[in-house]
Amino acid sequence: MPQYPDWLKKRVPESEQTARVRGLLQDCRLSTVCREARCPNQGECFADGTATFMILGEVCSRNCRFCAVSPGQPQSPDPDEPRRLAEAVRRMELEYAVVTSVTRDDLPDGGSGHFAEVVRRIQDGTGAEAEVLTPDFEGGREDVERVLQADPRVFNHNVETVPRLYPEVRSDADYGRSLGVLQMAAAREDGPLVKSGLMVGLGETQEELLQVFEDLLDAGCRMLTIGQYLRPTEDHYPIDRFVRPEQFEQLRDEALRMGFDAVASGPFVRSSYRAARMADAVAGRRAD
Repeated sequence: MPQYPDWLKKRVPESEQTARVRGLLQDCRLSTVCREARCPNQGECFADGTATFMILGEVCSRNCRFCAVSPGQPQSPDPDEPRRLAEAVRRMELEYAVVTSVTRDDLPDGGSGHFAEVVRRIQDGTGAEAEVLTPDFEGGREDVERVLQADPRVFNHNVETVPRLYPEVRSDADYGRSLGVLQMAAAREDGPLVKSGLMVGLGETQEELLQVFEDLLDAGCRMLTIGQYLRPTEDHYPIDRFVRPEQFEQLRDEALRMGFDAVASGPFVRSSYRAARMADAVAGRRAD
């Protein structure tokens, strides 16, 4: 494993709030992408009293080479999970909840019905707004529509990397299919804000990144996150380079210049990092 540069060293001390969030999640028997994907912002988010919930189990039906979530044969969805998740949102006093999932190609609807039920439980039962970060549902229009009908505030689906690297980095995914999922969400009248995310440091070029920016804009995506790829273990895809903070700023400025409404770009940025602030910023900009 390569030695991380100074700008990728981050330590957040434990706090009473951190312990409270961990205990509450354990009490409600909920998973988070913070823990399962080894997010570097876990301590910071828990200390702020937030977390990104991960539904449909802790085992993914795919085996992407960048992801720390365990691949394998998932168990059947827990029908009580939507209720417990909404209870956690209520107890955490969240006004904005981010929900993601493992990919569930083994399910007839890809888990979209479970996703929709979670969103409804959150928004109808707690008054909080929901942002979803979904898999591609193998491009199934009915599955995507099922989630959209639950009326999340933000629909997020990550393209993750440039199309040239898909065969090596996420061989079970398809770049065009992911763009199609975003197009479905963006085409919905009075639909959600549409968001996507990219990792850098996998071997992509500047020209390839700019082309992805253009493709996302053409698909109707107006919110973008860009973060450094961090190799979970030596068995995962290798890091090609560490992108310097000033280079992330340049990527953000270029994406905004091209037409995105909001861009979060930095070494530690992840899909759900400060998600509520990003959604509020876009809403405020559109209201002006």
